[in-house]
Amino acid sequence: MTMPDPIPPAAKPAATLEIVTVPCLSDNYAYIVNGPDGVAIIDAPEAGPIIAALESRGWTPGVVMITHHHHDHVNGVAALRERYGCMVMGPKAEADKMPPLDMELVPGFEGGSGVGLCQVIAVPGHTLGHIAYYYPEGQALFSADSLMALGCGRLFEGTPAMMWRSLQTLAALPDDTLVYSGHEYTESNAAFALSIDPDNRALRQRAEEIAALRVKNVPTVPASLGLEKATNPFLRAGAADLKKTLGMAGVEDVEVFAHIRSAKDKF
Repeated sequence: MTMPDPIPPAAKPAATLEIVTVPCLSDNYAYIVNGPDGVAIIDAPEAGPIIAALESRGWTPGVVMITHHHHDHVNGVAALRERYGCMVMGPKAEADKMPPLDMELVPGFEGGSGVGLCQVIAVPGHTLGHIAYYYPEGQALFSADSLMALGCGRLFEGTPAMMWRSLQTLAALPDDTLVYSGHEYTESNAAFALSIDPDNRALRQRAEEIAALRVKNVPTVPASLGLEKATNPFLRAGAADLKKTLGMAGVEDVEVFAHIRSAKDKF
């Protein structure tokens, strides 16, 4: 379903997406996206760092786009709305758990133009109404706590089957898509991944690169979807070599995924 772009222009039009990663709280990320239709904030863990990033660039946001209802993704919404008068959008399925929404989004909605065209994708599992924002021409996926760098979100509300379907939906996107996830969990995710997939050469190399970045306090996101598919054990639950390593050859993919998620919860 194609609908008119609801995002009001709020900045000088950009020929390409400019994406700013904003560290928030202890390990959250918000993102500021400046595109041809204006400036959007994706998730708002806290207002202060987001405002500082906007002010340093002279940007005014037209919209805040929320992925799911958890407090560490919405805490900054009220202050941003008060300061900028921007619209707030989020999943219709979680509207009763979120700050007031000016627009309730449903999967399949899309708005914007050119590299600013954004599509809403359902990714339930972490929460039941979790959505992701995908810019096909901008080659950017904002997945929050669904697909994460070398991981996936805990199943607070959904089932393993639900999350596995969500991850498969995202894995079908082009490999050169950059995945912007919601937290800096990558180093601990790498340690877990190596514990169950120790013979994965690409994973070992990535873990070394991640450690080097974190020593310098540099974010490990985004990462390409192709790299995630090669190294993220939650996306590799259907891979024959990983199943063999886990002693689960011949087991259904979703059951392998459930085993990996349970093991990570206890790691």
